[in-house]
Amino acid sequence: MIKQMKIGNVRIACGSVPVRVIGRILLLASMVGLCTVSNSEAKEDANVAALAQLRGLAGEWEGSFAWTGARTATGNINATYYETGNGSAVVENLAVNGVPSMTSVYHLDGADLRITHYCAAQNQPRLRARQIDMAKGILDFEFLDATNLRSPDAPHVYGVEMRLLNADHITLAFLFEGDGKRSKEFIDLKRIGHKPSGQ
Repeated sequence: MIKQMKIGNVRIACGSVPVRVIGRILLLASMVGLCTVSNSEAKEDANVAALAQLRGLAGEWEGSFAWTGARTATGNINATYYETGNGSAVVENLAVNGVPSMTSVYHLDGADLRITHYCAAQNQPRLRARQIDMAKGILDFEFLDATNLRSPDAPHVYGVEMRLLNADHITLAFLFEGDGKRSKEFIDLKRIGHKPSGQ
């Protein structure tokens, strides 16, 4: 004899499976669904918390950069961070010898923390946070796509690693590839001034 179970407008034919087993299966499916919702909410919370932390970078910074890998160079670098878009984004301007070289804009896209990076290579990689651990100050971003990229092997940033060491010390690593070769630009920055007025 086939037993039937009705849930809302759905009838489930149980055959030889006891109704209480079907109930347990449905309970387990509900719990899995709730865990999935909890994980996406936790991800969104981590991304929102990370953007809030990035807002705290507002001000003037100075430090050094060093390229390793296929490209080598070292020097001094300055950075300015400020909020824009009514606090919805954080702008990072990097300058070498007083000349602007790169700008990155950190912002949310739904539940994802993103970067649009305006590169000295004259393209605009877009990256998404793949790892956020605010307790350790870790923000790692992975490549999604890019605008103005002439070809897939044209030079571009494919990842960014940010470390928030304390309120006045951060590091950035821009992972760069082009023509089948990889390089890393490591930037070490220390705060020299607080939030610029009027920005």
